[in-house]
Amino acid sequence: MTSTISRGELRAMLLSSQYALEHIANPSARPSAPFDERCRRIVNNTRFEEAWREIVSWPGYAPTPLRPLTGLAAASAIEGIWYKDEAGRFGLGSFKALGGAYAVLRLLARETGSSANAELTAQNLIHGDARSRAAAITVTCATDGNHGRSVAWGAQQFGCRCVIYIHATVSEARRQAIAQYGAEVVRVAGTYDDAIRRAAADARANGWFVVSDTSYSGYMDVPRDVMQGYTVMAAEALSQLPPGESFTHVFLQGGVGGLAAAVCGHLWESLGPNRPRIVVVEPEKAACLFESARKGVPTSVGGDLDTIMAGLACGEVSLLAWEILRDGADDFLTIPDEAAADCMRLLAKGVGDDSPIVAGESAVAGLAGLLLARSRPDMARRLHLESDSRVLLIGSEGATDAEVYTRIVGRSPEAAARGAQ
Repeated sequence: MTSTISRGELRAMLLSSQYALEHIANPSARPSAPFDERCRRIVNNTRFEEAWREIVSWPGYAPTPLRPLTGLAAASAIEGIWYKDEAGRFGLGSFKALGGAYAVLRLLARETGSSANAELTAQNLIHGDARSRAAAITVTCATDGNHGRSVAWGAQQFGCRCVIYIHATVSEARRQAIAQYGAEVVRVAGTYDDAIRRAAADARANGWFVVSDTSYSGYMDVPRDVMQGYTVMAAEALSQLPPGESFTHVFLQGGVGGLAAAVCGHLWESLGPNRPRIVVVEPEKAACLFESARKGVPTSVGGDLDTIMAGLACGEVSLLAWEILRDGADDFLTIPDEAAADCMRLLAKGVGDDSPIVAGESAVAGLAGLLLARSRPDMARRLHLESDSRVLLIGSEGATDAEVYTRIVGRSPEAAARGAQ
């Protein structure tokens, strides 16, 4: 038996919501400016074509679905909402499968003296004699869960050794999900940013190679490859729209900014001044991009970064991501954890005739930002959210920790997917 939420119930819930929603209109945004050479040095359509050709050749590749949420759109009084559901990406549960594994391949190509796009491909690493050269290399990174899983999977696929660092609050289920791909997993006291520093120090001491999804001074090449892998997801979304349709807005989760910048960059270069409005959404307890927009420069935030949106619990901005978001993002929002939990439950039930969707904690940040903004007339005006708005959401992960999902939603991922009570 299904249990959906009616349009009236959703409207009442939104209008009565007392959740905090902070907003900054980016004073540096340049919505009509061309995608310039500075940004093209980070992601560009030429390197996108290279990433596309490689990734679509991997075993198990299939475009993830772009799900129309017609019931939710009608209840929100806007024309359309589309949810790019990354839960099934390569069986890893998140969009991160596109970035970490691709960056591992590119690194192996560089370090074995091969051309990243000709001599060394996934196919001759998986099946050919290049695998013996890869075996001498160790890759490492810090993770909240999903990126580390992708790096570990890539290392297993392509034949190199892998050591992954997780911080204190990463769940045991997420640790096991990484270890199943043959990686050594090391838990570090402190936050995600502490784990980043430990991974970097151990890599220097041992001659390992860091495959991080965040960039910092002196470390740019690998995160650039990670972000380029993510652009495959944005290209899929554009190709999956019905003929004649376009997005007016994209609500993107924050974290270090790699996902948001990759999607923003691809849409900016591909669509030019017709690109949609880019709105970046972060947990209020881990809002480094929001604070960077407030101050106009990359800004770290402290504290324990204790948010249920584990994949977004980041206190330091990726410098490469900021180079694109500084001018490319139109708005920055922060949301409380309670709003994310509500949206997980909302998608699990569905609105009107919408089918249930199993979404992880970090997957729903954009949705929470959209619904809270739409429910506040002044905020909706500032974001130009109107009856003809058509919004893209990136559902960046499924239930990557079934126990956490069940605790928040009140039923298992399997039960939610069936639409069971």
